[in-house]
Parts: sequence; structure tokens; C-alpha cells
Amino acid sequence: MSEDVSSQTTPDDVEALTSLATDDAGDAVEPVEAAQADATDEAAAPAEEAPVVDPLAEFRRQMSALPGQWYVLHTYSGYERRVAADIMARAENFEVEDYIFDATVPMETVIEIKNGNKKKEVSRVRIPGYVFVRMDLDDPETSDKVWRTIKDTPAVTGFVGDRYNPVPLTFEEAVAQLGPTPEEIAAKEAAAAEVTAPESGSGTQIATGGQVFEVAFEVGESVIVTDGPFESLPATIAEILPETQKLQVLISLFGRDTPAELSFNQVAKI
Repeated sequence: MSEDVSSQTTPDDVEALTSLATDDAGDAVEPVEAAQADATDEAAAPAEEAPVVDPLAEFRRQMSALPGQWYVLHTYSGYERRVAADIMARAENFEVEDYIFDATVPMETVIEIKNGNKKKEVSRVRIPGYVFVRMDLDDPETSDKVWRTIKDTPAVTGFVGDRYNPVPLTFEEAVAQLGPTPEEIAAKEAAAAEVTAPESGSGTQIATGGQVFEVAFEVGESVIVTDGPFESLPATIAEILPETQKLQVLISLFGRDTPAELSFNQVAKI
């Protein structure tokens, strides 16, 4: 006769089975908890910062990959950009575009300040009277045609150096003349470093270092104070602070030079 197995289960057996089931459940939960912990750690890990690119190093890398060599042309001042455009048009018209690759005029951005009024940014030629041409003069069958295409461009007065046997710039010379200036690099870094002031502050703060300013004053220049406690007194400019539109001046009082800081619009030329 068969026996009822369930009737043979003792309280000790029940306790053992319960303990075994609990252990199995715990073992199953541990991998899940570990996976969740790993995911949390990965989420908490700081994101890798983008590598900082050196503008000058990047420019050198790009320059080294370009075909041809750089030559310098003399032009009439004020005609630089027109000459550069004409050279590229003539290269196509005379079918030497495979040898004349580029004609460029280095530019810079300046901020003009006159009589205390800040003007808008102005783009101007960095090196007046010169155009830089990248071309290939190594092929004896085409070099003369290429040379004449450039030389006969209106407003071109000749090549720098030997006018009949142009000498190309070295790589370092080309980088120095065409690459970003320290002021341009500083301006880009300042723009990238723009930060928002705390809530108690006055808004957005932007570093102005690296910008090129033009002011209507010169160090050592004599001016008349037009506003403030020193009004109508003569002063001599000791230092110009274009970023803040301030002047450090020396005012003669009782036979002594007294330093003072004035705004651009607090003085006038004599």
C-alpha cells in the first residue's frame, strides 16, 4: 500500500525547505542588485571632457596638407581683396586653375572707439599692400604662364623678393603671416570662457582680453578735462585702458602731477 508522502513531512523538513527557498531567492536577487549598482556607478561617472584644440597647431596641420607654396605680392594699398578675387578669376580664364590654388588677404577685426563712443566691430586688412598666393611654379611647362597670369593682374606691382624669380615663403613664414594672431587666439578663448555670474551678480560676464581696439587718444597726449571735479584742467594721458574705456591721466595741481582715472568721454583733445 502506498504511503502519503505529505503525511511523512516533519516540521524540521518544512523549516529546511523554507530556508532553502529563501537562499535561492537571495541568490537570484544579488545579480540584479549588482547590475543596478553598476548602472548607477556608470551614470554617476563624469563625462569625459572634449579635448582642447590648439588653434595654431590645428592651423599648422591644415596648412601642411595643402598643395603648392605660398608667395607674396605687392599691391596698391586698398586693392588687396579685389586683387585676390581677380587672380582667382584670371586663373580660371587662362586655364591655370590647377596651378593657382588660392589668393588670400589676412584680415583682422578691430573695435574703433572715438571720443568715448564705442563703434561697431570693423574688419580690415591685417597687412596693407600685400596679397598671399598659393600656387605651383615647379612645372617648367606652365610656370611662365602662371607667373604672367599673376604679374599682369591689375593693381599688382610685383612679387616680394626677386620680381622675376619669385621665392616662396618657408612653411614657418607662411604660418606666421597667415595663421591666427595671439590676439585672435585670446579673443576666441575669451569667448569660449564666457561665464554666467551668480544670481546676485549683474548678469553675464565676458572676458575682453585679446580684442584689438582703436582709440582716438595716445599716451603722452595733452587733453582737457571736460567733466568731473577736475573740469577745465589740462591733463596728460599716462595710460589707455580700452577694455573699460578709461584713461589714466596726470593732472597738474599745485605744481605736482596728480594721477586720476577718467572715462573717454570726460576729456577732449586740445
